[in-house]
Amino acid sequence: MYSEKPRDILAEIAASIEHEFQNSPVVPATVASQPGPNTLRGAETNLYADAVEQAFDINLLGQKVHIKARPLSYAWDYGDGISLGPTPNSGAQLPQDRWGEKTPTSHIYTITGDFAVTVATHFRGTYSVNGGAPLAIPGQGTFTSAPLPVSVWRSVTKTYADDCHQNPLGVGC
Repeated sequence: MYSEKPRDILAEIAASIEHEFQNSPVVPATVASQPGPNTLRGAETNLYADAVEQAFDINLLGQKVHIKARPLSYAWDYGDGISLGPTPNSGAQLPQDRWGEKTPTSHIYTITGDFAVTVATHFRGTYSVNGGAPLAIPGQGTFTSAPLPVSVWRSVTKTYADDCHQNPLGVGC
């Protein structure tokens, strides 16, 4: 009675979804630093990423596919040849009176210069077809942030023996 066997559209979508997830409109994390945009050589620079869970729809093989992407881990590139991760820690903003403390994502620059910090956020995804039950997307989607420029400066400290109250014209006064 039927001339063709019905197509298993879910199997076709499952085969294509990982590739589509890598090319989906997931917004990468934003990166910030404390202090910033300038920091000091030899000091802890707190870096943190802000990534959020996202949901969107795509059309795949003529079917409505709903995708949810949840940030899973972060791979840091501090721009000076040093990297960290992937790590589940995105870092966090610190109150100003705690700047300079070591954090799970902080970095100490050992040379001066201008660096571009990026973070590749790995997202885990689920998808549902035409309002069906959510299914796990195989693998992960990796999306890299826009570079954050960080300028590393040096500080110079000098100690003088003169008392500026007694000798206001002394060296260092």
